Amino acid sequence: MDQRVSLITLAVDDIDASAAFYEALGWARVPADEGIVAFDLIGQTLGLYPRAALAKDMGLDPSEIGGFSGITLAHNLPDNAGVDALYQRFLDAGGRGIKPPHKVFWGGYTSYVADLDGHVWELACNPFAPLGPNGEFQWGGA
Repeated sequence: MDQRVSLITLAVDDIDASAAFYEALGWARVPADEGIVAFDLIGQTLGLYPRAALAKDMGLDPSEIGGFSGITLAHNLPDNAGVDALYQRFLDAGGRGIKPPHKVFWGGYTSYVADLDGHVWELACNPFAPLGPNGEFQWGGA
């Protein structure tokens, strides 16, 4: 199996509100089938899909899939100021601050926020893993 994540699908309660939230962060939609919203990322796509439809696809009741499930999505930035700015942008778009930007013991700078459906994002600067020329992240540096 190739070491790859191609598509990250988030179950959302209100696809229009969630799409507007991510657009307020500066993300641009790409064409997608009706009922799906997609944002192409660097090497992956983030999809928004109605919670009830995703649950049906999996054979579950919608109450069985929620927001935070012990997984965080991470957005790494090249510097601390970028973390501060993006954290504020998440809040301005209607996200919920979980832990404000702060220095961490290992030498980085990080914060945690949640989107409208409770999906948790880590916004971080890792000085030991500088981003590549296109903003791509690799553990230990691109």
